[in-house]
Amino acid sequence: MAMVRKWMIVTAVAAGIAAPAMAKPLVYVAAGSANEVIVIDAATDTVVQSFHGVENPHGIVATPDGEYLVAGSLKEMPPDPSNPKAANSTLALLHPDHGHVMLTIPVAGMSHHQAITPDGRYVLSTHSTRGYVSVVDLNTNQVARTISTGPAPNYTVITKDGKRAYVSNSGNGTISEIDLATWAVSRSLEGGPGPEHLVSSKDEETIYAVNPRAGTVSAVSLAAGKVKQSFDVGAVLHGLDISDDGATLFVSSKKEEKLVALNPETGDQRELPLSPSPYHLGTITGTGKIYVSSSQNPTIWVVDQKTLAVLGEIAIRGNGHQMAVVNR
Repeated sequence: MAMVRKWMIVTAVAAGIAAPAMAKPLVYVAAGSANEVIVIDAATDTVVQSFHGVENPHGIVATPDGEYLVAGSLKEMPPDPSNPKAANSTLALLHPDHGHVMLTIPVAGMSHHQAITPDGRYVLSTHSTRGYVSVVDLNTNQVARTISTGPAPNYTVITKDGKRAYVSNSGNGTISEIDLATWAVSRSLEGGPGPEHLVSSKDEETIYAVNPRAGTVSAVSLAAGKVKQSFDVGAVLHGLDISDDGATLFVSSKKEEKLVALNPETGDQRELPLSPSPYHLGTITGTGKIYVSSSQNPTIWVVDQKTLAVLGEIAIRGNGHQMAVVNR
C-alpha cells in the first residue's frame, strides 16, 4: 500500500486505555452512536483501546496486512441538488495501534458498509441513500470511480482472487456482480426480498443474503444467478456470518431476540435467546467465537460457535456495527 501523504494527516486523540502490548487477534468495532472505534483483544474478550475522530462510524475494514483501518461515517451534510455526487461525507484512514485519523477521504453520501480487495488497494463503500458504490484507491487516497448498482446498496463481499465483488441492493431484491478488472456491473442476480448483509460460502459457489423484513436467508447460486433455496429464520433479521469450517451460518433476529445457527446443507437450525435485540455479528476466525452486538444496549455477547453457549459479555460505549478482525 502506498505511503500516506504527510500533508494530508489529520491528528486526533485516541481516548481510553494507553496502548498496551496487544495479543492477537484484535477486533475493531465501529461503535456508531459513541463516535468511537472500539478495540477488543479477542484472546481475553476485553476492550483495550477506543479511538475517536470518526463521527458515527458504521462500516469498518482492515487492510490485509493489518497496517490500516478504513472506517466510514453515517454522518453526511445535505447534498448539493446541482451535483448529487459531490462529496458530503468521509471515510477515515486510521492507524490500528494508536487510532490517529491519518487522513480523511471525501465521498458522496453516508458510508454504510465497507469491503476491501485482497491486495489491499481498493475499498468499496456502499452508499445506501445514493444507489451506488464508491471505489476508493488507497494508493492515491481518492475516490477512483463510482458504480451504480441499484436502489439502497447495503453490503459487499469480494472473491478471494479479487476478480469479482457482489453488492446487495435491498431496494429491488438484487445482487450486483462487479467485474473488478473493468469496474462494470457484469450481472444482476436474484437476491431475495430485500437482501442486506451478505456472506460467501467457503467454496465461493453460493452467496447467502439476509432479507430482514421477510425474515429469510437466501442461498444464491453464483453459477445460475438465482436463489436456489430460502430459509425461514425469524422476524427482523440483521447480522450474518459463517463459521470457521463453513458449515454453519449465524443470523441474528432483532425482534425475536435470538441468534440462529443454520446448517444450509440440511436446513437444521439451533437457537440461542439473546436480549435485547441482537444486531451485528462477526465470527472471530481462529478463536471459535462469535461476537454479537445489541442494537439497544452498549454490549457485545461472546458466543461459542459450536455450542452456542454465551461465554461472556463485553461492555462498550454505543452500539456495535461492522467488525474488522486483525491478526498482527
